[in-house]
Amino acid sequence: MSVLVFTENWNGKFKKLSFELVSYAGKIAEMLNTSTVALTIGNVEDDELKTLANYGADKILSVSNDKIKTLENQVFASIITQAAQKENATVVVFANNNAGKALAPRVSVKLHAGLGSGVDALPSSVNPFTVHKKVYSGNAFANVVIKSDIKVVTLLQNSIEIVENKKAGVLEQFSPEINESNFKATVKDVSVQTDKILLTDAEIVVSGGRGMKSPDNWGVIEELADVLGAATACSRPVSDEGWRPHGEHTGQTGKIIAPNLYIAAGISGAIQHLAGVSGSKCLVAINTDKDAPIFEAADYGIVGDALKILPEFLKAIKELKS
Repeated sequence: MSVLVFTENWNGKFKKLSFELVSYAGKIAEMLNTSTVALTIGNVEDDELKTLANYGADKILSVSNDKIKTLENQVFASIITQAAQKENATVVVFANNNAGKALAPRVSVKLHAGLGSGVDALPSSVNPFTVHKKVYSGNAFANVVIKSDIKVVTLLQNSIEIVENKKAGVLEQFSPEINESNFKATVKDVSVQTDKILLTDAEIVVSGGRGMKSPDNWGVIEELADVLGAATACSRPVSDEGWRPHGEHTGQTGKIIAPNLYIAAGISGAIQHLAGVSGSKCLVAINTDKDAPIFEAADYGIVGDALKILPEFLKAIKELKS
């Protein structure tokens, strides 16, 4: 028996998300009195692989193959399934990001496993195996019982505290069978964003809505984000209008994030938007309408014009930092 966790790497490097997943899987392994096996696909140096052992990985499986340079869902799902079978995994853990949402259902079907998606806490019980998650766009909670012999879960980012738990971290090269027919997509070009903090990785996010009134007013949001070391985001109407890139759209139909701090400027707080940011540890809202729904979800609210408040906010932060 074991708990298998799929840890993504980005150009051969792990990020906070990977360590959070291993830490989570390690705690489940302790509850089941079993071991934690981390799986990564791609070319990663041994020293980098060993960092996973700092957060609870007893064993680290590495799959290196020149044919596997980008995420191919069918190929990755097959590899993860084979790894789970090899390690006799009873729980398989993914991130609840784009990759995890694509891979987890495929793996659950291959393993005949029950799937708990978007969980945000450790299981309240392992017999029966019960996971906790938000439902109805974050307006309610559910305790979901997974009754199958093998369980697959996807973890919401920034849901649990990362705790160092150093283990042996035995490295093992894994060579799964790869079916050529699974390679159905050809990647001709890859563009990597390097000058900004990725929205899904950011611990602080500064977001704007139609209350910013014009794309020409986004300078203060970008400057505030730069000072805070934050990522920038927006509501769907803003991206639909072409004011900001669609990659910055947060909400039920966009990026679902859970930063430590989310600043919403000029966003009314439609239920679809709140569904994507309800996992934020602290939400600060700025809006001219005192009855805007965003204030019901906010930890701190400011009633006023974001175009007048944000410059003062930025000024105060600069003075504090200096």
